Amino acid sequence: MKADIRIDNYISNSAPFAQPILSHLRELVHTACPEVEETIKWGFPHFDYKGIMCSMAAFKQHSAFTFYKGDLLSDPHNVLDKNRTESMGQMGKLTKISDLPSDEIMIDLIKQAMKLNEEGIKLPRKKSRE
Repeated sequence: MKADIRIDNYISNSAPFAQPILSHLRELVHTACPEVEETIKWGFPHFDYKGIMCSMAAFKQHSAFTFYKGDLLSDPHNVLDKNRTESMGQMGKLTKISDLPSDEIMIDLIKQAMKLNEEGIKLPRKKSRE
């Protein structure tokens, strides 16, 4: 695993409830995508593979996970909040590992995100407000 010390620090400085969630998400991303690169963007951890793939964040009372191109992912298990009505992440407010979908579902979603980046698929442009 190519670890970025800044991610280690981010996790260790997060609230105690968030640390196992963030560590688990990080491990899943690296399991699904061994070539992933870790970085900090906009103050929180991001995982890049041929472009931005996903990110995670910790807040005072919850943590979040977001796929950059989440709206384009196939979600037969209906685990993604594509409208992001719950929080900044598509998984809702995460307060414990059991709030996450199964590892198998997460790995499938991560692999889908990888494929979108490998194929150079872009998010559709948002319509401007007029």
